Amino acid sequence: MAFGSGPLIVQSDKTVLLEIDHEQAGAARAALAPFAELERAPEHVHTYRITPLALWNARAAGHDAEQLVDVLERYSRFPVPQALLIDVAETMARYGRVRLIQHPAHGLVLESQEPAILAELRRHKQVKDMLGTQIDQHSIAVFPSERGRLKQALLKVHWPAEDLAGYVDGEAHPIALSTAEEQWALRDYQQLAAESFWEGGSGVVVLPCGAGKTMVGAAAMAKAQATTLILVTNTVAGRQWRDELLRRTTLSEEEIGEYSGEKKEIRPVTIATYQVVTRKTQGEYRALELFDSRDWGLIIYDEVHLLPAPVFRMTSDLQSRRRLGLTATLVREDGREGDVFSLIGPKRYDAPWKDLEMQGYIATAECVEVRTSMSESERMLYATAEPKDRYRIAACAGSKMKAIDALLQRHEGEPTLIIGAFIDQLEEIAQHLQVPVIEGKTSTKKREELFQRFRDGELRTLVVSKVANFSIDLPEAAVAIQVSGTFGSRQEEAQRLGRLLRPKTQGNEAHFYTIVSRDSLDAEYAAHRQRFLAEQGYAYHIVDADDLREQR
Repeated sequence: MAFGSGPLIVQSDKTVLLEIDHEQAGAARAALAPFAELERAPEHVHTYRITPLALWNARAAGHDAEQLVDVLERYSRFPVPQALLIDVAETMARYGRVRLIQHPAHGLVLESQEPAILAELRRHKQVKDMLGTQIDQHSIAVFPSERGRLKQALLKVHWPAEDLAGYVDGEAHPIALSTAEEQWALRDYQQLAAESFWEGGSGVVVLPCGAGKTMVGAAAMAKAQATTLILVTNTVAGRQWRDELLRRTTLSEEEIGEYSGEKKEIRPVTIATYQVVTRKTQGEYRALELFDSRDWGLIIYDEVHLLPAPVFRMTSDLQSRRRLGLTATLVREDGREGDVFSLIGPKRYDAPWKDLEMQGYIATAECVEVRTSMSESERMLYATAEPKDRYRIAACAGSKMKAIDALLQRHEGEPTLIIGAFIDQLEEIAQHLQVPVIEGKTSTKKREELFQRFRDGELRTLVVSKVANFSIDLPEAAVAIQVSGTFGSRQEEAQRLGRLLRPKTQGNEAHFYTIVSRDSLDAEYAAHRQRFLAEQGYAYHIVDADDLREQR
């Protein structure tokens, strides 16, 4: 393509501007996505940044600098700065120039074909204490207990290590995929995701909600043929994993244990909640015994983007075990994507949401931002409030209730989730609508009962807090109305849209509404929350709440 006609503007500070209305914007976005992170997504021009971590993830997934150079030059409107191209090539080339291997005589070894790199690392204060004896100019012994922490440190000093030290097999346990109850087979992308993970040894598979991440986990278990520890966000999610494994594999109920606040079963396949694993008793993580209780051959981290800090620390000691992370988005608001890369593994497979939508594997979705105005009294309260209180005031504005009523009238009879972050607000909405609410204090038994009534069509509207953000299977949900969120959390936005993405029996389009108080932090956070979905090709269109009734 001749310069002057492409949708990208590539700048020397490693930002890339994408003109959304350009006819080639979709192709350029898909080609750029493996190498760059979306920073801002207003209506007409999206801003990406080419970061070292994005480049190293791309390199670990099999991409190379030539591919990125080709993407930038093919789609750029102006000549690409030469200094940027050189820097991209040199940054990508840093991945794998130091490697961790298992030496037959010396055990765990850090090696490099460039002695100068090892000399630099031996003197680096963040790295040197994890290294043992210098074996020769190309290799240094590493304390086995430091395998995870060393990878973290190497990433921070921009020498990301390729971990080729291998894995213990763990305790063998027969697991196979089963088609006994119903005719089904792994979809092509699920098979490819499982194979990409297995070939890489450890790492992360990124699939949209509703695309069958559990099936990828089951396929990995069938490859491992070993005892498996599965870490999940909550007990309800864990029981959904159990039910799917019973349906899709040869495992029996006696082979699957639940390690939660209610039960402490350790079996060949054990499903544990992050909350129980990270609970302290007398200043210690008692659940460490869970990790040591069996010779695990595989550890699966569901919703790996939510991995709590204590589990990162535990995972640094589990580097000899195969580790599979499953998520819809690797975005972490705490900036610890690098720890996922180091301790769980690099991204092994990533399926663009819109590609799976086009193939009919996930539902099509319309995203709408509904703008409301606060009342005069609310505006004054907001204007004079302490900074820490302003978001709650805007997010919980009373004007949102009328917008909810109008949306429910528009979608009368359709299965609808009303989702929010503030319990008082959700209880008020539930009371107004005379429908149940599920929040953190709702018992597991009650949650399961209400979710099942919703699945069965007995309940058409359900109010839910952030406990329903993750791993909850509600395939018939067709409408979501988001009234408040966890500040500007991009991953939460993705998870909430994900509640709607399982294909519908009627083939209908899903509708995702975010109700926002204009001229407030609520609107600012909403714009930030929408960035990840914008990167996936979802466009929000904005309507005024007063116009909703007219648009029915």
